[in-house]
Amino acid sequence: MSRCKYTIDTWRKGLLTAFVFALSVSSANAQATQDAAVPMPEITFTSWTGPYMRSQMLGFVRPYEEQTGSRVHVAHYNGGIAEIRDQVESANVIWDVVDLTQADSLRACREGLLEDLSDIDLPGGADGTPFREDFVDGALNDCGVGVIVWGTAFAYSNSLFADNPPATIADFFDTDAYPGARAIRNDPTVIMEWALMADGVAREDVYQTLETAEGVQRALKKMDAIKPGLQIWQSGRQPVRLLNAGEVAMSSIWATTGATAAMEEGADFTVNMDGRVIELDLFGIPKGSRHKEAAKEFIRFASSTKSLADMVGYLPNGPTRKSSLSLLSDDVLGQIPNGPAYEDKLFIRSDAEWWSANHARLEEAFREWLSTSARQGAAGSTR
Repeated sequence: MSRCKYTIDTWRKGLLTAFVFALSVSSANAQATQDAAVPMPEITFTSWTGPYMRSQMLGFVRPYEEQTGSRVHVAHYNGGIAEIRDQVESANVIWDVVDLTQADSLRACREGLLEDLSDIDLPGGADGTPFREDFVDGALNDCGVGVIVWGTAFAYSNSLFADNPPATIADFFDTDAYPGARAIRNDPTVIMEWALMADGVAREDVYQTLETAEGVQRALKKMDAIKPGLQIWQSGRQPVRLLNAGEVAMSSIWATTGATAAMEEGADFTVNMDGRVIELDLFGIPKGSRHKEAAKEFIRFASSTKSLADMVGYLPNGPTRKSSLSLLSDDVLGQIPNGPAYEDKLFIRSDAEWWSANHARLEEAFREWLSTSARQGAAGSTR
């Protein structure tokens, strides 16, 4: 009798164990199915549009989507930090990663509009260089990770100046020797540095001079020479159209956009790198992003040696990683604004820290000067 009871109890225990096991396997399978059905967090990447965005789409956005299976929504904006400020202050952050100029990155970080990235762990360079040594100066700050080194140069009409092309940035302001309308970007940066250099200020003294009211007036007075017929551009392709249509004789232009467009069929202008202003762009994450960790993963991928090299292969900006240079063709190396091809030309490295602290003051002076001189161009900012 006891043996029979033992057999029945054993059978019951075995049945119960099998049932529990089957239930756990079923639950695990259900959880796995549920996990598989939930996609990785989708993020919104915001950048400049035009050829620059295309280089980013092909360089790292599409490859990231293919590798992770996650969708990246892409938006574009006109630069600045006003839209980020609006999103953060209204607790309605819809951007996850933003491409910012270095000055805007520093300003937004100082205002508490960006997430802290000071402890982000990025991959080392493809050559084994630790990442903090691999990035160029200024490409890493408490809220930003570098994307590109880019420049603003000036371009001139081939039809007008084929026999005597302008050679220096001072020629941009010399409307007697080089008559015709000018076009500049709708921003005080670059044009005010150029004006002082053209007026004889050494490049190392430009920002010290702009610290003073007298220095600002000196720059604006020099700029008065280009007031007649002045046009203002916001879209990176707009100077290309103005020059090709013969509406202006010279224009400031984003160096890589201009260099690429100058090789297009029907182009009627040349880009001169003398006096170019070198700047950086950095990735940032708006404060309050609902996908902060996914945004960091995207930045890790997009700022790798290969991703940056792939991006500038489509549009020859300079990569912010030194290790990316070895992956570039000689043709691309010959075009990037911080490359060896232009070492003999005068240039100035934009002081992003200075501009982050002084942009508002100089923008007010620029707007006042502009209000009596310039005809606004088309809206929509691109690179």
